[in-house]
Amino acid sequence: MPNYDVHMLSGIASYPVIVAAAGLAASHGAPLALTTMALVLGYAFYVLGSDLPDMDHPNALIHRGTKPIVSVVVGGAVYVNAAGSINVGEPWLNMAVEWGIAVLAAVIAWFAFTWMMPKHRGIVHSFLFAAVYGSLAFVLVEYGLNMTTGEGLYVGFAAFCGYALHLLLDGELSLL
Repeated sequence: MPNYDVHMLSGIASYPVIVAAAGLAASHGAPLALTTMALVLGYAFYVLGSDLPDMDHPNALIHRGTKPIVSVVVGGAVYVNAAGSINVGEPWLNMAVEWGIAVLAAVIAWFAFTWMMPKHRGIVHSFLFAAVYGSLAFVLVEYGLNMTTGEGLYVGFAAFCGYALHLLLDGELSLL
């Protein structure tokens, strides 16, 4: 089975094939917008996707890299929602208590991330998750970044293809 370097370098090097396929599809009426920003974001999602299925393996670099990001995002979100709601005295003390609650949530997220992951090469190594990843990329681009639908569709397509590349390299082609 390919390792991290093989997956990532395959994603980095094979992107022109995806650009060509999308360009051909767009020239035949597919609603894909290959703008500069969409191409750059598509490249990022494609390369990330080329190793993302291994996030279900606790020793994988992508798992170890994603876990602290998820923890910080959870902690930050808890702080944003708790800010101003705690009153134990001085403003600095309120803030410290709110951050204490946020840090507790971040630590729980740290352990929950690994605990919630399915077994390695399970459902995360499937075309279903490739479609989920592509859909999330589309939603982020169109609704989170307010880009056009065509740009979102292109980035979602690139994300799906990067994820699928990993599955192809592993030789594990499963729908679920």
